[in-house]
Amino acid sequence: MGRPQGTHALSTELFTRDLGPAVEAEVAGDMARRMLPVLPVLVLVAGLIWGVDGAFSGAFAVALVLANLALSAALLGWAARISLALLMAAALGGFALRLFLLTAVVWAVKDQAWVDITALGFTLIVTHLGLLIWETRHVSASLAYPGLKPTQSKLAGGRR
Repeated sequence: MGRPQGTHALSTELFTRDLGPAVEAEVAGDMARRMLPVLPVLVLVAGLIWGVDGAFSGAFAVALVLANLALSAALLGWAARISLALLMAAALGGFALRLFLLTAVVWAVKDQAWVDITALGFTLIVTHLGLLIWETRHVSASLAYPGLKPTQSKLAGGRR
């Protein structure tokens, strides 16, 4: 009998590289850019609720979130250039790795005098979820515009 039809096509697709634009870095950069105006507000709110230690912990949490996003983009971008199979493995394994790293960093600083663990944990969760939900409005789900949705000015500028 032989191999079922389509098996060869699937196996070659898994080992295909993605040589298109680095949309991972574009999306992560956009998320970081959108985070900058909100950063002082988050630190201020954490400071008002949990005091000076809360403000330091909130700022540290935001730095961890931005580092997590940058690491995610770098890992996915690297894997996509090698193969789509590695991209899938990096997406799942990278999530577990980044979750482990976040846990390890929080564990390492939890007993420091400047850390309010409640403020740190709350800011980590709210910032991650808030950025991801906010960014879904700006990400394109189109092959014509991978990465971010084009703005009206970019669309108008492209028509001549």
